[in-house]
Amino acid sequence: MIALKMKSEHEIFRESLRKFLAKEATPNFQQWEAEQSIPKSFWKKLGEQGFLCPWADEEYGGVNADFLYSIIVHEELESIGTGMVGIGLHNDIAAPYIYDFGTEEQKRRWIPGCVSGEYITAIAMTEPGAGSDLANIRTTAIKDGDEYVINGEKTFITNGYSADLVIVACKTNLKAEPGYKGISLFVIEAGTPGFTKGKKLDKVGQHSNDTCELIFEDVRVSADQLLGEENHGFYYLMKNLQQERLVVAISAIKSAEIMLEITMNYTKKRTAFGNPISAFQNTQFKLAEIATEISIGRNFVDNLVMKHMNKEDIVTEVSMAKWWISDLAKRISVECMQLHGGYGYMEEYEIARRFRDTAVTSIYAGTNEVMKHIIAKKMGL
Repeated sequence: MIALKMKSEHEIFRESLRKFLAKEATPNFQQWEAEQSIPKSFWKKLGEQGFLCPWADEEYGGVNADFLYSIIVHEELESIGTGMVGIGLHNDIAAPYIYDFGTEEQKRRWIPGCVSGEYITAIAMTEPGAGSDLANIRTTAIKDGDEYVINGEKTFITNGYSADLVIVACKTNLKAEPGYKGISLFVIEAGTPGFTKGKKLDKVGQHSNDTCELIFEDVRVSADQLLGEENHGFYYLMKNLQQERLVVAISAIKSAEIMLEITMNYTKKRTAFGNPISAFQNTQFKLAEIATEISIGRNFVDNLVMKHMNKEDIVTEVSMAKWWISDLAKRISVECMQLHGGYGYMEEYEIARRFRDTAVTSIYAGTNEVMKHIIAKKMGL
């Protein structure tokens, strides 16, 4: 097995985070699931302990940590529940846009708050009529003197309801052909006149991960809220989507490992016809198959992590990992629920929640059908 080169400081960080989550998250997770959100007070505690955006430079409040620290955060959050995914999105998907493409002034303005938990971030790409096809977005940002006037609607936005800062993809050149050449990114603060949040969307799973619609009606933002260059937003999105899709694969393989573990434990304790379910050949074969595929997936993901840390272009491989491992996790959730029998359909059993939470992983961060399209295109087809 390819093993990531974790140093002692990484393991100390993991143990510290694990203890923190056992105290602050595990006892409250079911309540957060019921309330469909994670309280701001928990975010601030994460920030106080150094678990938010640890990759940021010290001058912005971070510790200039490598990507392995991010992996540890994703894995330990996943161990609590997939509904914690909004924290990982803040850490390694949304906030990095400000850090990577923002001016020095913008970074000093917003990154310290992202590190401390004062600011919760979201990224708004998807619209009612445009999901994986980003070139088709209809939200506009029209220049008016030193300001931009933004109109449009976004949907399925993770952290949308609780977000203090939202990175919004807008059309700034309505005549650009193809459409992706006219997209720009803006940082919009909650409370800006004309910017409203819809109600929390009632999702099938990942309940503690708040998701909502965002509406922009003549929202005026200053030019210093534009991220990077005007009309370059699509290229920024494409650059950072490699990490976003890798993060999905990391969380999905961890979830698969957890589902295997809880199912093995259950089948050893549950009896049928006088024997543990784990003694039956069908159970053994199923679990052996699942363990094998997880091992293959884990090796693939760990290899991609090392390449990503070396700043290699692995768009093709990450697209492969995103679709294959998220599909694998979905299939494992079904097979593990089946091995739980009727109890697997009960909410009190973790496998039921895992089954619900895993379903959407093949949809967000670009559908798996789009991943296959990207792979085929890279193959020259």
